[in-house]
This record gives sequence, C-alpha cells and structure tokens, in this order.
Amino acid sequence: MLNFDMEYKSWNREVRNSYWFLFSGQRLLVREKEEQLEIPFDLDLNLLGIEPIDMMHIGAMDEIDCYAASLPNMEFVPEGFILKGLRETYGLMADEWFFAAGRAQHLIHWKENHKFCGRCGNPMGMIEEERAVKCTSCDHIVYPRISPAIIVAVIKEGEILLARSSRFPTGMYSIIAGFVEPGETLEACVNRELKEEVGIEAKNIRYFASQPWPFPDSLMVGFTAEYSSGEIVIDNKEIVDANWFSKDLLPQLPGKASIARKIIDWYLSSTP
Repeated sequence: MLNFDMEYKSWNREVRNSYWFLFSGQRLLVREKEEQLEIPFDLDLNLLGIEPIDMMHIGAMDEIDCYAASLPNMEFVPEGFILKGLRETYGLMADEWFFAAGRAQHLIHWKENHKFCGRCGNPMGMIEEERAVKCTSCDHIVYPRISPAIIVAVIKEGEILLARSSRFPTGMYSIIAGFVEPGETLEACVNRELKEEVGIEAKNIRYFASQPWPFPDSLMVGFTAEYSSGEIVIDNKEIVDANWFSKDLLPQLPGKASIARKIIDWYLSSTP
C-alpha cells in the first residue's frame, strides 16, 4: 500500500527523482499506460522540455518527493500524455495518487489566487519555513484556505432525501450540502441548510466521515440524520427538485469518488 506523507518542505530547485503534479488550468497532465494513469516523473519533464511555474513541494509518496506546478500556455500535449480534469482521473489511479492530486490542485489554486497582497496590492512571496505567502511590503501573511462544508443524508421511514441542484448534470440527484457560516457549529449548519433548501428539520445528527474536496478548496464533513418535521419545499435557487427515494427506485447518483456517494452507499447497505 502506498503512503503519502504531507510533511512540509521548502522548494528545492536541485531536487531529483521526484513526481510532478502539473496543471494546465483545471486539468492534470498524466501519462496513459495500459488504461491506467500515471503521474509524470522529473525525467519526463526533462525529456519533454516542460518548464513549469509556481512550483511547490506538496509531500512525498513512499519517500519520493512530490511537487505541484502550473503549465503556462500549454498548446501541445506530448505523445503518451493527456490532460484530464481531476474528477475524471478517479478509478484510473490508486486512491493515494488521487488524494495527492487533489492536494496539489488545492494548493495551486491557492497560490495562483494570492500572487498579490489583498491588503496593499504588492507582490506576495513564499515563506521558507512554513506553507504560506507573505507580502513583500506590509508583511501580511496568507495560509492556504480551507472552506468547511457539511453534507447530510436524511432518512425517513427507510427512504432517503435526495435533491437536484441547478448545477448538477441532467437527471442527477444527491444529498443536501452547504458551506458553514462564521460562528456556526457543523450541526447547526446541517439544520440551517435543510431548512433553507428543502424546508425540513432533522434530529439525531451523527458524524459519518470527512473528505478533502479540492473544487477548489473545501473540506466536506459528512453526517447522517433522521427526519424530524416539515414538508419538502424547495428554494428554487440552489435546489430545483427534491423528494424521498427508496433504495429500489433511485435516480442517477454522484460518482464513486465523492463522499456524497459513500454516504448514499451506506444507506443502501444498511437499509433492509
């Protein structure tokens, strides 16, 4: 089993024998090999003449350093390689690689959005001793942003509440999710989101699991809950349809990579 270590190291231009998570916009450069995807090695960069920018160390896979970087103006994809959206890579590489790629995308997004100081507008520079950027003028420091969000499966008499977001692909339903507000507990966020989006209340809210969700910078905290009261009334903004579904009659569901699907699969396995 692979082991991904997230220990921080500053950028070392002399590093050799390393893996590279290279992003062109939101797409990851990967090598195609026998219906599987592989992360490029530094030798690939040298042979292909790739010149990444915004390099940073993100961890080590089985003690081999891993770096993330951007690919500017990549008009030509080398033979044997392909650019893929991160979600598309799930199942085509080991989970440890998928997790590391998510971390890389999260950090690249953070660095690209903090090239200049939000306080005074001057350039930001990487700090050597920790993962942060610091203003070259006013010394304002910015750490990678993590946006906590809840996601919850509500069960009522053996049926699960599923809803369709206006942003979902046609026909797809999932469980209710939303971002945590300042000063709010996770449990309070669960009930607020349920009330706002579908008009119901829940009880017996229980933690299920959490998942980093780098689209672009969320931490999804999953819960299960029991229906308490209320009738479904959708907000017609975030949610365009919602209903109770039995395990034998489900709509199109999210992909296996998501914590939403893991919670739904828990419902399927635990319901007679």
